Amino acid sequence: MSVLGVEGEERDDFTRRESKQIRDRSLRLLNSLLRPLWARVTLTIVVVVVSTAAQVAGPALIAYGLDTGLPALIKQDWMPLAFAVFAYLFTGIVGAALIAWYTVLTARISQAILIDLRKRVFLHTQKLSLEFHESYTSGRIIARQTSDLDSIRELLDSGINQLVQGGLYMAFIAVALFSIDFWSGVVLFGSLVPLGFLLRWFQVRSQKAFRATRTTSARLIVHFVETMTGIRAVKAFRKEKRNETEFGGLVEDYRLANMRTIKLFGVLDPGLVLIGNVALGVVLLVGGLRVAGGGLAVGVLLAALLYTRSFFAPAQEMAMFYNSYQSAAAALEKISGVLEERPSVPDPTRPIDLWQAKGSVTFEGVEFAYTPDRVILPSFDLEFPAGQTIALVGSTGAGKSTLAKLISRFYDPSDGVVSLDGVDLRRLHPKDLRRAIVMVTQEAYLFSGSVGDNIALGKPEATIEEIVAAAKAVGAHEFIEGLPDGYDTDVNKRGGRVSAGQRQLISFARAFLADPVVLILDEATASLDIPSERLVQEGLLTLLADRTAIIIAHRLSTVAIADRVLVMEHGRIVEDGTPRDLIAGTGRFSKLHAAWRESLV
Repeated sequence: MSVLGVEGEERDDFTRRESKQIRDRSLRLLNSLLRPLWARVTLTIVVVVVSTAAQVAGPALIAYGLDTGLPALIKQDWMPLAFAVFAYLFTGIVGAALIAWYTVLTARISQAILIDLRKRVFLHTQKLSLEFHESYTSGRIIARQTSDLDSIRELLDSGINQLVQGGLYMAFIAVALFSIDFWSGVVLFGSLVPLGFLLRWFQVRSQKAFRATRTTSARLIVHFVETMTGIRAVKAFRKEKRNETEFGGLVEDYRLANMRTIKLFGVLDPGLVLIGNVALGVVLLVGGLRVAGGGLAVGVLLAALLYTRSFFAPAQEMAMFYNSYQSAAAALEKISGVLEERPSVPDPTRPIDLWQAKGSVTFEGVEFAYTPDRVILPSFDLEFPAGQTIALVGSTGAGKSTLAKLISRFYDPSDGVVSLDGVDLRRLHPKDLRRAIVMVTQEAYLFSGSVGDNIALGKPEATIEEIVAAAKAVGAHEFIEGLPDGYDTDVNKRGGRVSAGQRQLISFARAFLADPVVLILDEATASLDIPSERLVQEGLLTLLADRTAIIIAHRLSTVAIADRVLVMEHGRIVEDGTPRDLIAGTGRFSKLHAAWRESLV
C-alpha cells in the first residue's frame, strides 16, 4: 500500500475516533440532563402508550358494533351495541385526556432540560478563564445560548412528540390491522416499500435544503447586524448602495433556499396522499371482493379502511423529525464541547487565606507564552514594593498588558511564580485574590442598571452613603448629581447616557469602593480626550493613594504621577527609574517624552 493510502486510513481512523468521542460526550451530557427526570420520563412513556392505544381502539370498536352489535340488536339484545358505543366514547375521552396530560408532561420535561442546560452554559462560561473568552468569540457563545438551544427546544417541544406519537400510532395501527384482518395488513405492509423510498428521498434532500436555509439566514442576519452596528461608517463612506446590492443578493439566496425546501414538500405531500390513496383503494378492492364472497365482515372492512387512511397521517411529521434531530444533535455537540472545556487558571485545591494583604507583588523566574512558539515574557525577576505607584510604558506588543493579566491571575505563568506578599497567586484563595487585586481597563464597562448599582459592583453590600463617598473621592459626585435621577439614573436609558470620561470616573469609584491593595490601570485613559483626561487625572490621585498601583499607559501625562517607571520592550524591562531620572537620561523613555512634548506644541 502507498504512503498516501496509509496516511488516508490513519486520517479516517482519527476522524472516526474523534466522531465517537464527540458522540460519547453528547450522550454523557444528555444522560446527565435526563437522570434527574427519569421518573417523569417513565410516567410520560406510560401515558403516551396508553393514550395511543385508546386512540387506535376506535375503528376496532366500530367493527364490533357493526358486525356484532347490530345483529344482536335485531334480536332485541342491545348490550353488545351499547358496550361498543360506551367503549368508543370512553376510549375517546381517555385518549383526549391522556394526550392533554402527555402534552403537559413533555412540556415540563422540555423546560426542565432547557433551564438546566441554559444555567450550565451560563455558569460554566463564567468560570472559564480569560484565555477561553479571548479565543472563543462572544458571538459563538451567544449562538450556544440562542440558536443552538432553540434547535434543542424545537426538537423537545415538537420533534419528540412527532416521533413518539407518530411512531407509536403507526405501530399500533399496524398491529390492530393485522389482528382484525391479516390480508389488509399485508396490503398495508406492501405500501411501506414506496413510503420508505419517498421518506428516505425527502430526508436526504431536505437535510441539504434546510442546512442551506439556515446558512443563508445566518448570512442575512450577520449582514444586517453589521450594517446597523456600523451605521456611522456606512453613512460616512456612503456604503448604502453597496449594502443594498449585497443585502439584495443575500435576500435572493435566502428566497431560493426556501423555494427549494418548498419544492421538496411539493413532492412529499402529494406522494404521501398518492401512496395512501392507492393503499386505501387496494384494501377496499381486496376487502370488497372478500365481503362479496362472504369471507370478510362489513364492519371489519370499514375498520380496515379507517386504519389504512389513518396510518399515513403521521408520516410527514416523522420525516420532519429527522431534520429537527440533525439540527439538535449538532447543537448538543457544540454545547457539550463548551461544557467540556476546563479553566486554564483553576482554583487551588487547598487555598491559602490572605486576610490582611499589604500589596507587595513579586515575579520570580517568570516566563509566559500564549502558545509554545510565541513567548511573550522571557524569564525575568521583578518586584513591586507595597504602596508604590509604577508606570509601565513601551511600544504596542511589548508585554505590558500580559504582565498585568499575570498579576490579576487572568493567566498563569508558563514557568516561575507570581506572588502577593510572598504567597503564590495559584495558591491564594480566589475571594482574597479578587478582593486584593483589581484591574480597571479603558473600556470602563457599565452594566444595565443604575449608576449607583454600577459603582456598588466593587462592594455589593455597600450602603448609599459609601457609594456617594466613593464617587466624591474620585470626583464623580458632581456629574452624577446632575443626571436626571442622580445615582438612580439608568445608564442605558435616554438621559442617562454618560461620556467616556464619566464612565471612567464611575469605574474609578467602583475600584475605590472595592478598596484593593493592588490596583492595575490598563490604558485607563487611552480613549479620553484631553479635557476628560484632566478630569480623570484628579480622580486618579485619590484612587492611587495608599495602595500598590500599576499604570499601563501610552500617554506620558498619565505617567507623571508615578513613583517609578518601567520601560518594556519585547517582554523585557529595558529601563527602570523615577520619571525625572529617566527624562533626564538618554534612554528610550527620554526619547518618548521628548516626542510627546513636541506633539503638544
